[in-house]
Amino acid sequence: MVRGQSVDARTRGAAGDRRPRRARSRVVGVTATTRSVPVSRDRGPVVRALARPELGAVIGVVVTAVYFSTRTDSFATAGGFAAVLDIAAPVGIMSVAVALLLIGGEFDLSAGVLATSCGLVAGLLVDEYGVAIWEAIGWSLLFALAVGLLNGLLVTRTRVPSFIVTLGSFFALQGLNLGVTRNLTGEAEISGLDAAAGFESARVVFASTTLTVGGGAFHAATLWWVAVTLLGVVLLGRTKFGNWIYGSGGAPESARRIGVPVTRTKVLLFMGTAAAAWLVGTISAVRLTSVQAGAGVGDEFVFIICAVIGGCLLTGGVGSALGAALGALVYGMAREGIVLAGWDRDWFALLLGGTLIAAVLINTVVVRHRSDGQYG
Repeated sequence: MVRGQSVDARTRGAAGDRRPRRARSRVVGVTATTRSVPVSRDRGPVVRALARPELGAVIGVVVTAVYFSTRTDSFATAGGFAAVLDIAAPVGIMSVAVALLLIGGEFDLSAGVLATSCGLVAGLLVDEYGVAIWEAIGWSLLFALAVGLLNGLLVTRTRVPSFIVTLGSFFALQGLNLGVTRNLTGEAEISGLDAAAGFESARVVFASTTLTVGGGAFHAATLWWVAVTLLGVVLLGRTKFGNWIYGSGGAPESARRIGVPVTRTKVLLFMGTAAAAWLVGTISAVRLTSVQAGAGVGDEFVFIICAVIGGCLLTGGVGSALGAALGALVYGMAREGIVLAGWDRDWFALLLGGTLIAAVLINTVVVRHRSDGQYG
């Protein structure tokens, strides 16, 4: 069996396979993938590079960096780079998780609000009930995983599109964030987390300044971003679960027929996105020592945009964790570059929209050419 062969092609070959289902699953776990049409290894490195899903993000990083470096001297400095990473890190953590979910063929529109919910759960436990910070963080993680599990089960069991299910979760969480916080505290904000027992150790883990160079402060969130990106890259490229993700998004029915646990894979992806939301919410809450109940609205679109810039298709089955991280870097550079260049911030949305359209066009061309065999 040739590695990189499509799920549909192998399904035809597996029709007469009389081995037990468990045995076939082991084979599928090692070899099945739906990474579109793979690039032939006898092609040159340039041709293979042009077929990578990260192509659009790499172009975006280079163009954005060069452009703003010529517009302001402050951009290409340690301080400017630190500011870019400070913006990109939380977005990048979520974008990688959202990218895996998109590759698996699903959306999560509740991710941004869920990050706020996790911070509020921890904050309310600390502020209203005197719970130690680490215990509160643990409870907020359980809350996030429960929301992810619920989203995943609703999508996979009811077959209702994830766009609708998570849109409902978005509004439900938004209402809970505002309603519960105001009812318990009389305000739409929770503060004073730094007074909780164990806060200093939590600050070191989630919000410390890890390095200061040339006036630029690099924070722990950047290390978390790198760790999450590496985890995503390894999962997609080196594990059986990565093959399941591609199969679940690219050809779910064919994947089921050759033993891929599509339902379990999608549920785990929703829970993974929820865990990333917990991490981002915790980083923000610990760093700011406060949580705004109305925060996070609209962030879900930023995560999806970064994932698409990184090579993900909204139809599923195609994408890259590294590309999503680079997409977040493009976002951070554009947002900080506009400020340093002295532009009106109102233009940022236009720039972001134009970048998204360009990324979609590049992704479409790359996938079409790969399918036609022009890249191998």
